[in-house]
Amino acid sequence: MSTPAAALTLENVLYEKKGAIACVTLNRPKVLNALNRRTWEDLQTAFEEVGELSKVTAVEAERSSTFGQGVLNLVENLGKPVVAAINGFALGGGCETAMACTIRVATESAKFGQPEVKLGILPGGGGTQRLPRLVGKGRALQLILSGEMISAQEAYRIGLVNEVVPAADLITRAEAILKQIFANAPVAVRYSLEAVNKGLDTSQAEGQALEASFFGLCAATQDKQEGTQAFLQKRAPAFQGR
Repeated sequence: MSTPAAALTLENVLYEKKGAIACVTLNRPKVLNALNRRTWEDLQTAFEEVGELSKVTAVEAERSSTFGQGVLNLVENLGKPVVAAINGFALGGGCETAMACTIRVATESAKFGQPEVKLGILPGGGGTQRLPRLVGKGRALQLILSGEMISAQEAYRIGLVNEVVPAADLITRAEAILKQIFANAPVAVRYSLEAVNKGLDTSQAEGQALEASFFGLCAATQDKQEGTQAFLQKRAPAFQGR
């Protein structure tokens, strides 16, 4: 049995529950939130805790290879939306952590990059796979092979981040996105996440078959009936997650 969320104490990660939102924050400011083994382990513990909380419908994440990949696969396939709120440097493992999240919001001063080649290695936390999926093969190769660091605005331009906001608005905006998501039917949100994530690794025909399967599962839920009735009655739906 995992440690209760209220008592979860980690060395390099802060964990806080705000209503239906679980906040997982990297807490190594002296080394710009660089990711070491202990931090990967803390992230794994935090997100495993989130996965076991049935009342938590969304997660906010602020900012070694095999283990790190496993942790980020856990984040990506959590079954709940994860919004990365990025302030400062998201380089190497930090950038890979952000890419594993569902949505990325950055401050105007944030910086991004995969500088591993400058150290004689390559991205080892999924960067060579997720970056091309987000920004395209050409841009991904340029960033990975050059080790170049880019601004938040450039990251937004190429599709690496979803939004760029003033630092004072970062957490507020990240939480607003999550609240907008979990106002929708939880089952539909979960299946939508799974359809997109799994569909990227299949052919279009296989992805469409997966989509049709999830569509059928959603159509049989009480939330689907509630959503339809609410639409016809011109009122806000009261989804129950079933």
